[in-house]
Amino acid sequence: MRLERSTHRKHFSITKNVTLRVALTAGAVIFLLACGVRLLSWHDTRLEVGKVQTAVTADYKRVAQLIRDGGLKSFFSSTSPLADLNNLGHPPGYSILWAWLRTSDTAIQFLQIIGDAIAAVLIFLIVAEVVSVGAGVVSGLLAACSPQLTWNSVLLLPDSISVLPILFAVLLIARAVKNPRALTFLLAGMLVGISCWLRANAMLLPLFMAAAVLLLSRQRDTSGTGTSGSGGNSAARGWRFALALVCGALLIVLPLTIRNAVVFHRLIPLSLGAGQTLLEGIADYDQENKFGIPRTDLGIMKQESELYQRPDYYGLLFNPDGVERERARLQRGFSVIGAHPFWFATVMVRRASSMLRLERARLISTQPAFSHPLQPASNVELVLYPYTMLRDSNSPLAQVRVDQEEGGHSGVLTIVGNNSRYGEQAEWPLSLQPNSDYLMESVVKAERGRMRISIMSGGATLSSTVIDALEDTKPEAQPYAYLQMAFVSGNAPMRIVVTNEASDVPNPTIKIAPLSFSNLGSARFLWTRYPRLVIHGIQKLFLTAVMLPLAIIGLLLLIWQQRGRALVILSIVPLYYFLVQSIMHTEYRYVLAVDYFLFAFAGVTLCVCAGLMKRFFLSLGKRA
Repeated sequence: MRLERSTHRKHFSITKNVTLRVALTAGAVIFLLACGVRLLSWHDTRLEVGKVQTAVTADYKRVAQLIRDGGLKSFFSSTSPLADLNNLGHPPGYSILWAWLRTSDTAIQFLQIIGDAIAAVLIFLIVAEVVSVGAGVVSGLLAACSPQLTWNSVLLLPDSISVLPILFAVLLIARAVKNPRALTFLLAGMLVGISCWLRANAMLLPLFMAAAVLLLSRQRDTSGTGTSGSGGNSAARGWRFALALVCGALLIVLPLTIRNAVVFHRLIPLSLGAGQTLLEGIADYDQENKFGIPRTDLGIMKQESELYQRPDYYGLLFNPDGVERERARLQRGFSVIGAHPFWFATVMVRRASSMLRLERARLISTQPAFSHPLQPASNVELVLYPYTMLRDSNSPLAQVRVDQEEGGHSGVLTIVGNNSRYGEQAEWPLSLQPNSDYLMESVVKAERGRMRISIMSGGATLSSTVIDALEDTKPEAQPYAYLQMAFVSGNAPMRIVVTNEASDVPNPTIKIAPLSFSNLGSARFLWTRYPRLVIHGIQKLFLTAVMLPLAIIGLLLLIWQQRGRALVILSIVPLYYFLVQSIMHTEYRYVLAVDYFLFAFAGVTLCVCAGLMKRFFLSLGKRA
């Protein structure tokens, strides 16, 4: 009997050690793969990410500079420059991170890359904890290769890094359910509070997590895994753990709420902007403009300026009278919802379903990235391409002409697009030295709508940029903007392609001055073409039509297997965003956390398919 017990303990210890080794190895592979993919994306886009959400990024940097200049005391002072309601458009966590690091954009991007790679490891650990190690590995690999997560990790925005503490909190809850401790749930709540300092979207998530803890505690008791003799104390313990989670979030969020009350003399839990996003969310689906609500920040400011006869409201969302204006926005939004509840319910359903669609994110390029300094040297070759080389683009109704003189520029190309969303409008060939770093420069003007200029080599995109007209500006008043595109020339025939870019007005129109190309020298990192080809091929599979069916099948498999704990753990975050974020205006970057759990369910399906294939081939081997 003792020998059997000793053998059983030894076998259990060996199994545990093997599982630990597998988990550590898998986690290391997922982390390194995620870092590698994101570094390639950074190398591809480091010269372009500054053009994405430029005003939002500049606002974060501006607040960070104010914090650096005034120090910690200024953050709590009602007389400092920080005591301006326009600084409350976002929670201050990301700006504090900028101020604390006192560093460049690149360092922030590398920090986000590392954080996003850790997030891929966390989803692996979550799924491994509640389903299986195999399903966790697949989920982690999907998160590591995802172009959606990769692209957002290199943007100078807090959306990517704010997901990391949420995933950490979910992992703590998943592990604490088997061996519950109040301290663990307290830490989970504190992690969600940290996420709220970066983005306010998760502000009510602790309540959903607390409800999940109560449900998991009840499942644990009914399954017979609870402590013997606990009896009626089990319900009280569940409530205690749920309360600990909520208190943990309050411990982190309340200091910011108190600071806002001291500085602004108003009750502002995290930041302002809920009323603005509520109105814009209603306007997104009001195609007939029945409610007369503008769809943009600028439109809301303009309407409020006219409505209240306050010219000083135009140009600023929150100052003057930011709190009162926000309350009026909320009241106006809720009055629309109260008058049209069924219509708004359909809006929430449609917006929630949109969260299940994967963003059209930029894939890793198959070509090596530009690596020379952007400043053209004095001895480089300058090539000017006349527009007489323009070829027909076979786009019906697209108009192309060359104006001899336009706004002080000669030989300006004018392209009036058709009404397709992404149709090609014009193209012309390029003749450049292959495998060289080139810098293209010009000035462009978008008179109306939105179009994209791309430099192509065969079927590969070497560089691409979107030209967008300014809102509420007449075509003739639109300014010319400096255009700079850096790229590595390819071996295949190259060309410039102008396409529509889902313009919100018909017949988008742009003007392009003559282009100059500077050869800055031979390209570097040509060896990265090989891993790029592999990663690019994998990323092409990250489509809604592929991932969503896999996720739905994974959800059904867990239901069929009666994996209640796994279903609750993997559904907390998606359900929260479906029910809460669907009320507001939503962008893909706001709901990045949903993608991780979409990949988790897809990982379950792929793991089961791999197991079935393994059994099939083993059975064939036995028959043979």
